Amino acid sequence: MRRRPGLSVRLRLTLSYAGFLAVAGALLLAVVWWFLLRYVPDNSQGLLGVSPNRYLLVRTFVPAAAVAMALLLVFGLVGGWLLAGRMLAPLTQITDAARKAGSGSLSHRIRMRGRQDEFRELSDAFDSMLRRLESHVAEQQRFAANASHELRTPLAISRALLDVAREDPGRDRDELLARLTAVNTRAIDLTEALLLLSRGDSGAFTRESVDLSLLAEEAAETMLPLAERRGITLDVTGGAALTDGSAELLLRMVTNLVQNAVVHNLPSGGSVTVHTGTRGDTSVLRVENTGRPLPPALVPTLTEPFQRGAERVRTDEHAGAGLGLAIVRSVVRAHDGTLDLVPRPAGGLLVTVRLPGSP
Repeated sequence: MRRRPGLSVRLRLTLSYAGFLAVAGALLLAVVWWFLLRYVPDNSQGLLGVSPNRYLLVRTFVPAAAVAMALLLVFGLVGGWLLAGRMLAPLTQITDAARKAGSGSLSHRIRMRGRQDEFRELSDAFDSMLRRLESHVAEQQRFAANASHELRTPLAISRALLDVAREDPGRDRDELLARLTAVNTRAIDLTEALLLLSRGDSGAFTRESVDLSLLAEEAAETMLPLAERRGITLDVTGGAALTDGSAELLLRMVTNLVQNAVVHNLPSGGSVTVHTGTRGDTSVLRVENTGRPLPPALVPTLTEPFQRGAERVRTDEHAGAGLGLAIVRSVVRAHDGTLDLVPRPAGGLLVTVRLPGSP
């Protein structure tokens, strides 16, 4: 944005300091005149019949006062310029850091030293913003790279199947169509998941009152056939938990959590417990499942897009694209909530979602 040139802040502060000193000096001279010189008689005898009189005092005092005022003004300009420069030095550091960030260097930090004051507080806030921005940009870059890779995979498989069919016309046509349908379905599911993730991140949805307990029952009913095939017990407990948000997005959040708990479970004899309730003005959804023990260092990475986890990769039809918990995190953030993942000592995972309650 182009602006008309003007005086710098340092020069304006300098002029302010010098002007303040000049006004203070003038007031001091006025006080001397008002309370001292005006009581000296203006005659040949002077005060108490002794010279000098007011005329002589004024002629002696005014030149000295003028010199003092000139020195005071010079001192104000020089001292104000140095003082303003010292005071604005931290602001110069912050400006340089902002320019570097604007040019794309998000790794630069100010790290201003010294005791806490307004400039240090601004510097710390700016460093914190740069850290979050750098993390967000890095996450988006990883997301774009992973998304392009995941989308390219089914397209490459489809192309390979078509090449094989072209080179071998006698190949079973039904088998080829079935494999193409499976690959295409996976690509569509991945695209829909990406769109849902983008929608959750943007927060563009209509809010309404939603009961998490009803969503939990619906999600459990949807996942029940899968749980029964795997020999997993699926229970829903608790009471009503009202919140304001998108029923569609919240249902997808609960469904992803329940599906994740069923898929990443014991081969047989496992269990999944979904509990809803309220704590004060917060609605709580808790999904707990059995399973293999998880390394604590792995848990924080599970909510990153396309992160399946080395100990949680599935080779069956429910392998997924690694977007389940990423969508959950996006939906929770869009609804101003919190998401906590805690590994259970006996194995499995405990996921707790806290959302603002609705009256």
